[in-house]
Amino acid sequence: MDFQELGTDRLMLVQITDEYIDRYYAIMSKDEVTKYYGMPSLTEREQAENIVRSFRDNFAVKKSMRWGIIWKETDAFIGTVGLNNWSPYSRKAEVGYELDPAFWRKGITSEAVSAVVDYAFRGLGLYRLGAVTFPQNEASSGLLRRLGFQEEGVLRGYLFHHDQNHDALMFSLLRHEYLKEEY
Repeated sequence: MDFQELGTDRLMLVQITDEYIDRYYAIMSKDEVTKYYGMPSLTEREQAENIVRSFRDNFAVKKSMRWGIIWKETDAFIGTVGLNNWSPYSRKAEVGYELDPAFWRKGITSEAVSAVVDYAFRGLGLYRLGAVTFPQNEASSGLLRRLGFQEEGVLRGYLFHHDQNHDALMFSLLRHEYLKEEY
C-alpha cells in the first residue's frame, strides 16, 4: 500500500521524510506542545530522527500512519496528524495530532483531522476511530466533539507523563455516525 497524501484548502498532508526532522524537533521540543502529549519534550535532534524513522517503519507494517502538516501559503512544516494503533483487521485506529503554537487557534488542526477522519472511513474502510486526551486539554476535547466524536468515559491512570500516571478521556467516532448511515 502506498502512502496517501491528502490536501485541504490550506494544507497538504504529506509523508514525513528526513527533510522535516529539524522542524519536527523544533515543534516537539516546546513544552507547550508536549504539555498534554503523554511524552516529554524532545531535548536532542536524534530523538526526532528516531521518531521520524518509527513513523516510516510503523506505516510499513500497518501499525500507524502519520502525515506532516504543510501550510500551503509558505510551504512550512507546522505539525503532524495521524492514525495510531491502526489495526486494518479490526478496522480501527486512534487519531493523534500536534501543531506548532504559532499556528494555534486558526482551525488548522480541525482541518487536518477532518481530512484524516474522512480518509480513514472512506479510503481505509475503518469502522472506529478513537482519540485519547488529558481531561485538562479542553482545546483537544472541544475539537473532537465539534468533529462528531463522542466521549466514552475515563481511562483511569492511562497516560504516564512527567513520572506519574494520569487519567485520560476516551472519545470515539464510528463509520455510520460519520457517514450518516443507518446502523
